[in-house]
Amino acid sequence: MTTPEYFLEVHELKKYFQAGRPGIFSRRTRRVHAIDGVDLCLERGETIALVGESGCGKSTLALTLMGLEKPTAGRIIFEAEEITHADERTRKALRQRIQMVFQDPYESLNPTQTIGEIVAEPLVVHGLAREGGERQGRVVRALEDAGLKPAADYLHRYPHQLSGGQRQRVVIASALVLEPHLLIADEPVSMLDVSIRAEILNLLAELRRTRQISIIFITHDLGTVGYFADRVAVMYLGRIVEVGRTKEVLKNPQHPYTKALLSVIPVPNPRLRRERVILQGETPNPIDLPGGCRFHPRCPVAEERCQQDEPPRVTAAPLHHAACWLVSGKKP
Repeated sequence: MTTPEYFLEVHELKKYFQAGRPGIFSRRTRRVHAIDGVDLCLERGETIALVGESGCGKSTLALTLMGLEKPTAGRIIFEAEEITHADERTRKALRQRIQMVFQDPYESLNPTQTIGEIVAEPLVVHGLAREGGERQGRVVRALEDAGLKPAADYLHRYPHQLSGGQRQRVVIASALVLEPHLLIADEPVSMLDVSIRAEILNLLAELRRTRQISIIFITHDLGTVGYFADRVAVMYLGRIVEVGRTKEVLKNPQHPYTKALLSVIPVPNPRLRRERVILQGETPNPIDLPGGCRFHPRCPVAEERCQQDEPPRVTAAPLHHAACWLVSGKKP
């Protein structure tokens, strides 16, 4: 069996934040373990959903991949290029290939700019497409690919004149205008009405098909990932605890945390509902992590050894390349 060429590889990635300064009674620097040893891989044209509760490190991982946060340790390899500690000039060039869609379209758009100016701004920043017909053509194409048709109806409007769903499409268009290879979507539908969410998910699925864009889709809702994600990675307290093909994870979850997340998803058919698993207690403090398995204080099936031993990451089902175990040098 040969190992495929990975589009994106993340090895033992860590990101710690300093929590205050050492004081009189303690000389030890306290650190928030936002990301604590993440292994992740992505193939070209693939969509992976990153799932977990708020505060588990999903958004920090996205910002670190974008270069907006500097990693504490680990490696990031993108298109066979090591970008872990890339300088600012290299980062700027990389952002032509990696773009991000943020959660809140109301905060992502400059209210003083027209939609045409907002979508054209990345081209200006990167010095791409000469002013005039070429730039205008790329802006129009990006808007229409994002579902705002005809683009001429939106070019001279302002964000406050659009609905929430239309604003999120503008955010997506401003990412598409650079023709990126990787799109990181951080909770792109959580701020939208339920009636609009399916439209945005359909749009992302269509963009992946037509533009061959790889997507990292970040969400706290496992109920949305079955729509278009190829694989699911479940994150808890800075680590990925389970990864596998979407259908297998949803149908036969292995990790107790994944089972708990799935059990609370509303299901219309009462015969298909799972027994609800309500986790007890609060998520442990990321500054003072519990020993052993970090999920054991809330785990309904925890054993005594869980307090000392850190279990390996769960692979929900055999994959043709066994998720990231091969590239990380570990065995499932």
